[in-house]
Parts: sequence; C-alpha cells; structure tokens
Amino acid sequence: MRQSDLFLIPRRPWNAGRLIGPKAPLKPKHIWAIRQQLKVAKRVRDLAMFNCALDAKLRACDLVKLRVSDVAPGGSLRLRSTVIQQKTGRPVPFEITEPARDAIAAWLVVRGQRDDDWLFPSRSRAGLHIGTRQYARLVDQWIRLIDLEPAAYGTHSLRRTKVSLVYKKTGNLRACQLLLGHRKLESTVRYLGIEVDDALELSEQIDL
Repeated sequence: MRQSDLFLIPRRPWNAGRLIGPKAPLKPKHIWAIRQQLKVAKRVRDLAMFNCALDAKLRACDLVKLRVSDVAPGGSLRLRSTVIQQKTGRPVPFEITEPARDAIAAWLVVRGQRDDDWLFPSRSRAGLHIGTRQYARLVDQWIRLIDLEPAAYGTHSLRRTKVSLVYKKTGNLRACQLLLGHRKLESTVRYLGIEVDDALELSEQIDL
C-alpha cells in the first residue's frame, strides 16, 4: 500500500443502508388501502395510473407511454389491450378490469381534450408523456400513504403484484411468462423469485 493511500477517506458503498434486490409485490390489503387513500384525496390521475399499472404489468418505460388509443380508442374503454414492449419489441397483452376502467373513465374526463394522445401526459413538458422518474416518485408517495417502507417497494412492485398472485394461485409459470412478456421461462422464474422450496411445495400437492 502506498503511503498516500493511508490518508484517503474510504468511499461509502453506494448501497450502504439500502434495501437491494427484487422489490416486493403488493398484497391485496395494500392495494385496497392505496386505492382508498387515492380516492379520498381525489387524486384521479394517480388512481387511474395505479390501477393501470396493476393490470398492465408493464415496465415503467412502457407504462408511461400508454396512449388513450391503447385503452379507449374512440372513447370506448376496452376490456383488453396489447402494447409492444420497448425492451424486447414483443407484443404483450393485458386485461383492463372494472376498477381500472372506472378510474380511467374518470381520468379522461379530467384530462379533457388534448392535442397529444398520451394517457398520462406530462404536466411540465408540453406534448410529452410523464417520465419514468416522476412515475417512480409517485409510486413512492403511494407506498408512503399506507405507511409501508418505501425502500422495499418500487415500480417493479406494481409489475410483479398481479403475476405473483397468479403464480401463487395456479402455479402456472407459462401464464406468468406470457403476462410479463418474457422471452425465456428462466427469466420468469428469476423475476418471481421462485426457489426450490416453492417447487417442492407445488410437487407435494400432486397425488399419484
């Protein structure tokens, strides 16, 4: 070690004190609580975005680029939609459930007629959609509304939530792969955090 190195202040690791790794999915009670908080606060846009994020299961970069024509072409709300993922270039379908349709319908009234077609337009940049950083900040706010630890959750929490529930209920990895738009099943296994114990538990439920 050089003598000059003795006087250097050790650099603090970037992840010191932070929770790293996959962000936890939300539980049904968390979903209900956040919806209620957003309704009480009359945050119409946020409620529509929250419900869309749960149903669409999209990455943040794809969610913020949703267009009105993706979910309500001609003003008629769809039951299902399909978008092309930015990361893979592959189409991924998603359902639009009743809570999401109701929230989107209310948001479109508030949004009004605009020249652009973005479902969630930026409030500071004319003609552009909301950014991924702003979306991440909103997710942080939603998590704080129900007194959860923000560091444990993120935008991927909303992407994972419904798929995690589908897997727990059915054990159908192929369905989860299609819903997430993954190319490889191995990616879905890693994304859902499936371990050996999970596989054994599923196997034990099968009687031969």
